Amino acid sequence: MNTNSKVLNFVNKYTMIFALIAVVIFFSISTNGAILYPSNVSNLIAQNAYVFVLATGMLLCILTGGNIDLSVGSVVCFVGAVGATLMVSKNVHPVLAVIIMFVVGTLIGAWQAFWIAYVRIPPFIVTLSGMLIFRGLSNVVLDGLTVSIQDCTGFVRLFGGGANCYVPDFFHGKDINITCILATVLAIIIYCAIMINSRMKRLKKNYEVEAVTPWTVKIVLVCAAITAFGIRLAQYKGIPNVLLIVVGVIVIYSYITSNTTIGRHFYAVGGNEKATKLSGIDTNRVYFLAYTNMGLLSALAGMITIARMTSAQPTYGQNYEMDAIASCFIGGASAYGGIGTVPGVIIGALLMGVINLGMFSMGVDQNMQKVVKGLVLLAAVIFDVISKRGGKVIAKN
Repeated sequence: MNTNSKVLNFVNKYTMIFALIAVVIFFSISTNGAILYPSNVSNLIAQNAYVFVLATGMLLCILTGGNIDLSVGSVVCFVGAVGATLMVSKNVHPVLAVIIMFVVGTLIGAWQAFWIAYVRIPPFIVTLSGMLIFRGLSNVVLDGLTVSIQDCTGFVRLFGGGANCYVPDFFHGKDINITCILATVLAIIIYCAIMINSRMKRLKKNYEVEAVTPWTVKIVLVCAAITAFGIRLAQYKGIPNVLLIVVGVIVIYSYITSNTTIGRHFYAVGGNEKATKLSGIDTNRVYFLAYTNMGLLSALAGMITIARMTSAQPTYGQNYEMDAIASCFIGGASAYGGIGTVPGVIIGALLMGVINLGMFSMGVDQNMQKVVKGLVLLAAVIFDVISKRGGKVIAKN
C-alpha cells in the first residue's frame, strides 16, 4: 500500500474526529471562545447526557440491520412520569422508585422486542406504535400536569440535576478542582494502558495491527482531548455526577460490543442474518436483547432527564429518538447494519452537542438549528453509502 493510500485510509477512518475538531475550532472563533468556557464544557455534558445513553443503546439496534427504535423519547417521558409520581404522590423511597423505573423500562423494551424478534413485525411499526402509546400514557400518568421533584434531593443529586451535583473536591483546591485533575491523569493512564495492552496481545497472536504512526497519533490526540476536557471541568465545579453514569455506560457497552460473544452476534446479524442463523446463532434472541436493552437504557435516560429538569412533564423526551439516531449515523454506524462502535457513537453525540451549543451561543434561530442538524445527518449517511460503493454515486434509470 503506497503512502497516499495510507493517508487516505487514515483520514477516512477518523473523519468524524477531524470533523469534531474542525467544528470546535469554527465555533470557538465564531463565539470568541465562549463555547470553550468551563461552564459551557460542563453544560455540554449535562445537557447531552441522555443522548450518550440513548445513542449507545440505539447502536445495538442499528447493528442488527440498520433498524431503529422510534419509541425511546416517549419511553423516557413515561418512565420519568412514573418515577416522579411514585416519589412525590406515593412517597416511595427514591431507591425503590429507581428500581421500579428500571423494571418498567426493561419490560417495555421486552414487550416491543417480543413483537420484533419472535413475531417479526418490522421494528419501525412496533416502535412507532410505542411512540404513540407511551406518549399518551405519560399524559395519563401525569394528568397533563407538571410534577416537581425538587424535594427529592438524593435522587436529583445522584442523576445529575441541580447546581450541586458534582463530585466533591477531596483536596479542596482554591482556583482549580484537584480531584478532577487527578481523575484526568488517571483516565489518561488507563486509556494508554488499555491501548498498549491490546496492541501487545494482537502482536503476540500474530494478528494484523494498525501501523505505529497512525496508532501513536490517535493516542496523542485522544490524550490531548482528555487533558483539555479535564482542565476545563476542573476550572468550573469539577466532575458532574452524571458524567460518571455516562462513562460507566460507555465502558460497559464498549466492552460488550468488542470483547464478548453476544457483542459479536450483533455485528454478525447485521452483516448477514441468514448466514448467522445457519451458523447456529439464535438471531431472534439477538433482536430481543437489542430492543430489551433499549428499554433499559431509556429508563436510565428518563431518570437523568427528570433529575436535570427537577420535574416530569408530558412533553419531555420529544425528539430524543432523533438525537440518538443521528448520533449513531454521524458516529460511523452503517445504515445497513453490522458496522459501528460505541466510541464512534459518542463522538457523533459530542459533534451534535457542540453544534447545538455553538449555534445557541451564536444566537442562531431554533428552526435553522434543525436545518443544520438535518443536513449534518444527511451528509453522514451519504458518506456511509457512497464509501461502500467505492466512492461512486449510482443512479437508477
